Amino acid sequence: MIEEPLPLVFAPSIERPPTEVVERFRAPTSFIVDAMNGTGALDWRIKQLVGGSFVGVALTCDCGPLDNLAFMAALAESKPGDVLVVATNGYTGAAVTGDLLMYVARNRGVTALVTDGLVRDFEDLEKVGVPTFAMGLTPNSPQRRGPGSVGLPIVCGGVTVASGDVVVGDRDGVVVVPRTRFDETLGNLDRVKAAEAATLERVRAGLKELPVQVPALERMGRG
Repeated sequence: MIEEPLPLVFAPSIERPPTEVVERFRAPTSFIVDAMNGTGALDWRIKQLVGGSFVGVALTCDCGPLDNLAFMAALAESKPGDVLVVATNGYTGAAVTGDLLMYVARNRGVTALVTDGLVRDFEDLEKVGVPTFAMGLTPNSPQRRGPGSVGLPIVCGGVTVASGDVVVGDRDGVVVVPRTRFDETLGNLDRVKAAEAATLERVRAGLKELPVQVPALERMGRG
């Protein structure tokens, strides 16, 4: 006899980075991407619907299409500062959450919700105020049957995300920094911030040609 698979699979443990490390990533998403050599951004269609910019720690769940049992389980496992990253395989037939579960998320100190699916109850989500980044809106409701996973690596918006990664979001989109790239990215981020600030000061003072333009145009014989 073949046994039925468990409706949900949980990671044995989740290691969250210290808050002081997470806060060092508080920067525009474009800076983070530049510090990661042009990578890390989720699908451009995952946009800010509610709230403002955020930085936090990924807590992943894979709901699959038309289901949110794993999301509910992840919510029960969440801690203050977590970003719930919810994979639905890009399903657009139903919402993965609405206002009531997001009120619970706010009460538990969740920093943000990021999903490659849809959400609903937009007006009430605005009242909840937790930053919510999704593909869009629909009034359709999901089922609660599973299967799914909580805390295990997922693919969301074309990017692999693991619990414990840092997630940064703003009006440009969402970027994920893998734990294995923290040191590299933070080192680069300091240089990106310094270069951006110096160039911005020169542009505001009247600079008519960015430094990156010169070599690019010279290669084309236009320098």
